[in-house]
Amino acid sequence: MENEQRSPLREFAPQLERTSIQGYAWIVFLLGVIGVGFYAFLTQVIDGHEVTGMRDNVVWGVYIVNFIFFMGVSYAGALISGTLHLFHTAWRKPIIRMAELITIIALLIGPCFILLCIGRLDKLYYLVIFGRIQSPITWDVIAISTDIFGCLIFLYLTMLRDLAALRDYEILQLPKWRKKLYKVLALGYTGTPEQQFRLNRATNIMAAMVISIAIIVYSVLAWIFSVTLQPGWHSTIFGPYFVIAAVYSGSAVLIIAMWIFRKVYHLENYITQKHFVAVGIIMLVLAAFFGYFTFSDYLTKWYGSEKNDELLIQLLFKEFYWPFIISNYIGVLLPLLVVGIAKFRTITNITLTAIVVVIALWLNRYLIVVPTLQSPYLPIQDSRPEWFHYSATWVEWSLTAAGVAIFCLLFTIASKFIPVVPVSGLVEETKKEDVLI
Repeated sequence: MENEQRSPLREFAPQLERTSIQGYAWIVFLLGVIGVGFYAFLTQVIDGHEVTGMRDNVVWGVYIVNFIFFMGVSYAGALISGTLHLFHTAWRKPIIRMAELITIIALLIGPCFILLCIGRLDKLYYLVIFGRIQSPITWDVIAISTDIFGCLIFLYLTMLRDLAALRDYEILQLPKWRKKLYKVLALGYTGTPEQQFRLNRATNIMAAMVISIAIIVYSVLAWIFSVTLQPGWHSTIFGPYFVIAAVYSGSAVLIIAMWIFRKVYHLENYITQKHFVAVGIIMLVLAAFFGYFTFSDYLTKWYGSEKNDELLIQLLFKEFYWPFIISNYIGVLLPLLVVGIAKFRTITNITLTAIVVVIALWLNRYLIVVPTLQSPYLPIQDSRPEWFHYSATWVEWSLTAAGVAIFCLLFTIASKFIPVVPVSGLVEETKKEDVLI
């Protein structure tokens, strides 16, 4: 009993055992946002896509932007967590689970926005029955399904030690059903040398597979755009460009998650300034790569002076001037300045920079989708302003907010089920100390 009282799991008791009044208020708020989104969804189902800003010309809008953004965040979490695990980075332990949870949750939400773009959900199964392997859309469905399956296995393997620790230690006042659930999910893991060897080998294999799948899947998503002849999309650089943008946005989301959980659950002893600076440096490097790819993409379009590309560039600098500046200038230069200059590397500054980066990367996806559709390769016959220009409606914004709320809600629920900081290593260290005593 004395050993259990000294267990590091005791520090996570407030997170796992109870929910504060503020926590319940947060959950109620998220459910309210989701409720508004559900009402917007019913409105769209009943009245059709005319309640959105999408028309014959701009057939894609905020839904596709959200899909690209959430999928990018998910692949970034997979790349970051998989890479840190394979290289056995010393500072990875307190943050690696957050990256893994970001991967799974974003991967579950992203495809839902594709469904919102489909006019006939009752015909969705046609994609499976009559799907053509020559279609990039079919590639994307196969790739996303594979990625979800692989990431779930990777997350489960990395959680197995903590599940066993939660099963074995009685210091937490948890309902019986949760104890039974931990026992079932732990699969009889007791930490023997053979079990540890097999678990480490399986986790390493899955980490390598997750990294490969993430790169392939987001490249496939980029090819959906680049294999078309639309101005602004037909580019050989889109594959690596999308991958870099994905990891860039994912590193920023990870920093924001680190800051929130550090404050809410008082994890200052585990998530320190060192971790913010380390992930911030990753964000800085990715900002440089992202800026280079962005410059290369727009430079070749501008210098080539091809008529349709020139019209797109003019549209970006007129109608989309400020989103363009925020996305491609502020979103690139701010991390270089804040993280690159040592005296600016505070937790608050890095977190605020990450928020700006998330906004900039969302706008980047918006600039990829909407302006291109507003400057079609073939002129449209009916060019009424309300059809030619896209403006998202309350339905689209409500469903976007609902997607973000679901992301936050699932993250909150997950943090109540298992510590957001892996504690299995801490438990093992405590056991070693007990043996020495």
